Amino acid sequence: MLTSVVICVYTEDRWEDIRQAVESVERQRRPAHELILVVDHNPDLLLRLKGRYPRAVVVANSHERGLSGGKNTGADVATGDIVAYLDDDAVADPGWLEALEEGFQDTGADGTVVGVGGRTEPLWASKRRPRWFPYEFDWTVGCTYRGMPAVRAPIRNVMGGNAAFLREVIGEVGGFHSGIGRSVQGRKSRPLGCEETEFCIRLSQRRPGSVMLFEPRALIGHKVPRQRETFAYFRSRCYAEGLSKALVTREVGTQDGLSSERAHALKTLPLGALRSLREALRGDPGGLGRAVAIVVGLAWTAWGYLVGSVRLRGAGR
Repeated sequence: MLTSVVICVYTEDRWEDIRQAVESVERQRRPAHELILVVDHNPDLLLRLKGRYPRAVVVANSHERGLSGGKNTGADVATGDIVAYLDDDAVADPGWLEALEEGFQDTGADGTVVGVGGRTEPLWASKRRPRWFPYEFDWTVGCTYRGMPAVRAPIRNVMGGNAAFLREVIGEVGGFHSGIGRSVQGRKSRPLGCEETEFCIRLSQRRPGSVMLFEPRALIGHKVPRQRETFAYFRSRCYAEGLSKALVTREVGTQDGLSSERAHALKTLPLGALRSLREALRGDPGGLGRAVAIVVGLAWTAWGYLVGSVRLRGAGR
């Protein structure tokens, strides 16, 4: 199978990040069929990338402004059997593509694998994880979090910055929907997400027997800037996740839209809080901070979901 790698970009402020992401794709043990750079409404960046990477397919986002539009453009342009997405501020391990492709060859009894997601580790700008930052909330910085499988296993949805899908199914179910993930709509600074969650659930609903697979060997490192290492960003991201989850449940229903979140909130987070408290009693000064962060993160996410749900009902949507 041939894999097209898509990196969605939008600002020259990330030029060095983009360079490292592209180079990590070029260093893959199993080379990509093609590298596609989708530029989100930035003509200057488009021209600069075309000059710097003549062997890459550099195109402008032809859909609605935002990450979902960029991903859909990449899928439209791709000619490979598989479309793999990599964040523009991420660095892929040399075996990343090989592991993703092997995931599609899984022929278990659960059904046909149509999407594979890999493991994403944080690359902290300060070179060390903040002591108060709970592993259960690594999703707030776009990374694999405690509570996800430790081995290859089916999951409800993959994480968008380290994921691959069969190209044919992306267009078949209507691609990624705008208005859920990051875009220029609404508050520009609100760190929304969940476009890949809604897409994966919608795909599974429309194609019974479809399987999303987590493959931990498909490893990337995702850069976490200093401003995202703060407790203020943590709270904001949790609240935004709640808002996004309200949009997701509107599209795919509450049962499927919150199935993983219920398990995480009812099992993983209480265990994480207790673990952190025990670590605090054993002399870990960050343990209490992690326990508090788990409680606050859950509360802010739930509050965001409630606010988002009320807004949608009030708008008659």
